[in-house]
Amino acid sequence: MTALERDRQESDGALLRRADRSPNANPFLSRFNLSRLDGFDLATLALLATLFILVVLTFRIYAVTNDEWVQHHYGELILNYYKSGFTDRALFQFDNLYLYGGLFDMAAVALSHIVPMEVYDLRHLMTGLCGIGGIAAAAALARQIAGPRAGFLAALLLATCGAWYGTMFNHTKDIPLAAMMTTASYFLIRTARDLPKPRWRDVIGLGLFTGLALGIKVLGLLLIGYTGVLVLASIPRPATAREASAFIGACVLRFLPALLIAYPIMLAAWPWAALSPLNPVRGLFQFAEFHYHIETWLDGQRYEMATAPRLYVPIYLAIRLPLLVLGAAALSLALVMLPQAMARVLPQQRRRETAMVIFMVLFPLACQVIGHGPAFTGMRHFLFVVPLLTVLAAIALDAVIASLGRQHLALAAAAFALVLADAGWNTRQLIRLHPYEYLYYNQIVGGLSGASRRYVMDYWVEIMPASVAQLASYLKRTEAHKKPVPPVYNVDVCGDRHAFERELRVQHLTNRLRWTDDWDHADFFIAPTHGNCDELLKGRTIATIEREGTLIGVVKDRRRITRPALVEAE
Repeated sequence: MTALERDRQESDGALLRRADRSPNANPFLSRFNLSRLDGFDLATLALLATLFILVVLTFRIYAVTNDEWVQHHYGELILNYYKSGFTDRALFQFDNLYLYGGLFDMAAVALSHIVPMEVYDLRHLMTGLCGIGGIAAAAALARQIAGPRAGFLAALLLATCGAWYGTMFNHTKDIPLAAMMTTASYFLIRTARDLPKPRWRDVIGLGLFTGLALGIKVLGLLLIGYTGVLVLASIPRPATAREASAFIGACVLRFLPALLIAYPIMLAAWPWAALSPLNPVRGLFQFAEFHYHIETWLDGQRYEMATAPRLYVPIYLAIRLPLLVLGAAALSLALVMLPQAMARVLPQQRRRETAMVIFMVLFPLACQVIGHGPAFTGMRHFLFVVPLLTVLAAIALDAVIASLGRQHLALAAAAFALVLADAGWNTRQLIRLHPYEYLYYNQIVGGLSGASRRYVMDYWVEIMPASVAQLASYLKRTEAHKKPVPPVYNVDVCGDRHAFERELRVQHLTNRLRWTDDWDHADFFIAPTHGNCDELLKGRTIATIEREGTLIGVVKDRRRITRPALVEAE
């Protein structure tokens, strides 16, 4: 490296550090003056405000997921454990939930006694707000690395990603976890610019959000590993062994308060972790060995989760994320791997920070592939890498737009317009899928129609509210003449009983319909097409749920089989 190149790199770093300390360096987490914000910052804030309005208007539409009641009960058990003075230990016998943190569930249970709202509506509102928080964190991280335009692009790409927005209302572990980990990653990147003496507010932020992530799922331990990698990567070069050791020691002392903040938060939300100092590590290894008799789908093949291909998760990421996100994220990898050729496009400081984000995406995926960890229901256990992928995409797109702008402003404007057009197209797709946005598939598999019966579909049985409503409407039309008391019908559901019975309460149908798991005596059958569940029972199809011309759920009338005399009397 020439002296000129070295001076340029040091200048780049100094400029970034000065910008980082400017009054409006962190528009999301510090006090700022709107008049001093960049136009892209204002656009990001406008987008977040729009998303907030959408969440408030639509959170009640989404169904209760298959295991949501289990998680809520786990929160109740944790609070009972504390209320009893640690004598009520039922939470440690409640399936394997003790291996998870219960932060979100505890908060939901506590708020349910205060907020006058149906408990699952409350959970969905909370998760939706966490989803917005994840978008804000992605924007802040991209802005920190590449500036306000990159921040806006990250927010836009994540907000129009079906794999994120479609799960914002009921993935009550994975969305909060991803939001906390993305925010912690933001603080981690900020600390890198001041090592070995990062600012205390960044250290405190890192400790707080690492603790919150660990209070939800053990995967938050990854953040501690990322911190270690960042310290090693930041050792000044060239340096003697003594200088390197001194640097590492200074960093460890500076990061120690973060650990002291994170650890008690984790223990409070995860009682099992408090039983032994090594339990969090044991939990990580046990989580990696989770294998149930749960079936999943990949390219038309049925697998049990233990036998799913090693590339199961990367494949689902490749087919569930918008193509622009995938392509631009791959471009960011290319920009980092070609440092000399791309020095003007991606300055040295920015390249190092982008490389760290790339590592935070690839490392957990590599662990899953190499260790052949549990894989089912698509990519939902790896949602925490999706915000980081949009950050990488935003950095690359910003670099391309900036490079084109140096040639001609019209080229940069055209590139930016294309990005907006792609986001608009994705938004149109999500509107057409609503409220089943999480069923978004990209054109690699031919969209939703190409994925149908070949890949994971409505595994959460989001069709439940619409199916129950359509069944009720059908009975109202066909049995208006049955007076004074129409019969109560048995309904079998290819889904969770609690979710079905919740819809009966919400839609005031408990006097007309009731749950049964006796297939032979089910008068009606509700099923998604996921896993060909709709083909398990015969019956006359009386209602369908479709999106983009693709069948995703059915309601079948089986009374000709179960109550032929009643049908003939009609």
